[in-house]
Amino acid sequence: MSTKRKPKILVVDDQPINIKLLQRKLEQQDMEVLIAFNGKECIKIVKQELPDLILLDIMMPEMDGIETCQRLKANPATATVPIIFITAKATKEGKLEGLDAGAVDYITKPIDLDETIARVRTQLRLQQMFRENIELQKRLGDVRKSASVGAITQGLAHNLNNLLGVVVGYLDLIKNDYDNPDKVKRSVNLMDHAINRMVDIIRQLGTIANSERIELSKQSIEALLINCIERLKLEHEIPANVQIESSLPVNAAISSNAETFEIILGKLLINAWESYPNDVPATERKIQLEVNISHQTNPAALELKVIDQGTGIAPEIADTLFEPFTTTKTAVGRGMGLTIARHTIRNLAGEITLKPNTDLGVTATMTHPLQAR
Repeated sequence: MSTKRKPKILVVDDQPINIKLLQRKLEQQDMEVLIAFNGKECIKIVKQELPDLILLDIMMPEMDGIETCQRLKANPATATVPIIFITAKATKEGKLEGLDAGAVDYITKPIDLDETIARVRTQLRLQQMFRENIELQKRLGDVRKSASVGAITQGLAHNLNNLLGVVVGYLDLIKNDYDNPDKVKRSVNLMDHAINRMVDIIRQLGTIANSERIELSKQSIEALLINCIERLKLEHEIPANVQIESSLPVNAAISSNAETFEIILGKLLINAWESYPNDVPATERKIQLEVNISHQTNPAALELKVIDQGTGIAPEIADTLFEPFTTTKTAVGRGMGLTIARHTIRNLAGEITLKPNTDLGVTATMTHPLQAR
């Protein structure tokens, strides 16, 4: 049967009497106590045996408490250890100096031992809540990942089975109509389309896997946009007319991957094109691309808005737009475009959001960091 671990407190003071008083009181409260008599000893002990909390005197020779705290906070391995300053400075400025250095609390001398224990326990509880929150976030991330994988797997099985059914069905038609060239040709073309859809689904899965290891380099934003629009027209064989409104200088650039950027933006553009009913002619399918630098993110990011005037977002899928195989299209094997686009851009620390326009259509907003992280 395991026993609960005692909280480990590091007491740092150049006065042995102060250490002795705190050590005795903390041990009476069933806490383990580590001791250091100066800042250098403190840093050395923390690296060897990470404490749950540090009681740190400010006024010490050679390296004072402020510098010691700053060094601990600058090291990612020790930055999360809470530090309570023990200070003789009762002024507001002295207390603010300690808090600015990274301390979570302060205790003024002469020390009230009961108050000190209360403050220590409060910080230990907060630290425990912090650890539990980190663990919860990790578990939630694992759950979301598992749910996403499960959804993709189910969607794949469903769509591939449907597509295989289409292929088998047209094979049967070919067998029955082998003496009718026109029917055979039509069945072969439709079967070829279904096979290409299966290949496309597998390629999209490859995009998800490869998005974890994207190589970035400096790219001209203007060139990326032009190439993306040309690629849209060629790959989908559509006469799309995308109107670009940019507030950026001609030589503006970002750290990105050209292929990945074009795939992500391309998915938003084709969604905008397909948002119009089939009977709307190409000349009336308005797609506007607004390009700006957004300062709403920290640091600032490239912001691209793809605006259409199509049929908008259907209410029944509004909450599941980014889930795998969510689609308003009737064709078999559709519906991973937005899933892949958001997954990939998030790996680059960007984001994709969709918002209905006040009149007609949707605005898809894509943000992309200006520099690699």
